[in-house]
Amino acid sequence: MSTRRIQVFDTTLRDGEQSPGIALQPHEKAEIAEQLERLGVDVVEAGFPGASSGEFEGVRAVAAALERPVVAAFARTRQEDLDAAAEALAGARRSRMHVVIGTSPIHMEHKLRLEPQEVVEHARRAVEYASSRVDEVEFCCEDATRSDPEFVAQVCRVVVAAGATVVNLPDTVGYALPEQYAALVEGVRRRCPELRDVTLSVHCHDDLGLAVANSLAGIRAGATQVECTVNGIGERAGNASLEEIVVALKVRADYFGIDSGVDTTQIAATSRLVAARTGYAVQPNKAVVGANAFAHEAGIHQDGMLKDERTYQIIDPAEVGVQMTLPLGKHSGRHAFAKACAERGIELAGEELNEAFRRFKALADRGREAEFEKLLERVIA
Repeated sequence: MSTRRIQVFDTTLRDGEQSPGIALQPHEKAEIAEQLERLGVDVVEAGFPGASSGEFEGVRAVAAALERPVVAAFARTRQEDLDAAAEALAGARRSRMHVVIGTSPIHMEHKLRLEPQEVVEHARRAVEYASSRVDEVEFCCEDATRSDPEFVAQVCRVVVAAGATVVNLPDTVGYALPEQYAALVEGVRRRCPELRDVTLSVHCHDDLGLAVANSLAGIRAGATQVECTVNGIGERAGNASLEEIVVALKVRADYFGIDSGVDTTQIAATSRLVAARTGYAVQPNKAVVGANAFAHEAGIHQDGMLKDERTYQIIDPAEVGVQMTLPLGKHSGRHAFAKACAERGIELAGEELNEAFRRFKALADRGREAEFEKLLERVIA
């Protein structure tokens, strides 16, 4: 299978920051953006300059900080949003304006109060103007998965003609199922041949827990850019998780044949930084970056891991910047217990090992496994 390259568009600093309670300061945005550059993402969406003066300064700080990635700023089709985004991006080495307007009947009728042809005209004017102010323009058909595909294709034709170099078909409310999302991407591509000449992006939310699955389905259907956030943070249930998408593409290269260009060894450091600066802790069972992602407690699993790590691991933890652990608890086996003791300079064998293991199990059954060091002292005393 030939390998193709997909662009990674990180929106941790815009859509991710829209998580309730997060308010990153400009210097914090710049710090995270610099780590995203080390991670190797292609585009960093720095914020929504039209939202507040703090957001404007945050985007400006990121624009000044980055050397390689494109710096993007979010904007509605309103003139004041477009001007704020252009001004905030002025210092970027490569700038992109991410222009958005809703294309679903719900958005057009109830939020925008615009007729479909008015939406088309707003989109055209905004993209034409943005094209004169920044290096690249990305256009977003907000709520694309609840939109009429024929209308989406019509909008796409207009904005590409107006100068859009990227078109985004987002699952804004996490409504789609993977097969449906792939069908939308394929259908719009078929109805709008002009999309062959631009970057086609997917952007999925996790309201049904399907953001990563939908993103991967969109990639398989022909998308050439994927939008995601570190740790999957974002509005409501969050966005598609960058680390899960990147590692899925890496582990299943046999299936996808796609290179993300991301340095996966930087994933853990990026995750920790985002968690620290946002105050959003990573749940222990989170894929790839959770504390338990490479932890094996069950005795059957530990025995397999000690014999060959491939028995219960699909990627070397070092490839994402973490270490495998064999935490001891009531499910642990004798083999792992003996190894843990040996690592602490305590060599046990035969009946001595059997008795120590029996005592360990009795204590662990009472819920003391979290205090292994103290527990071990009691076991071998």
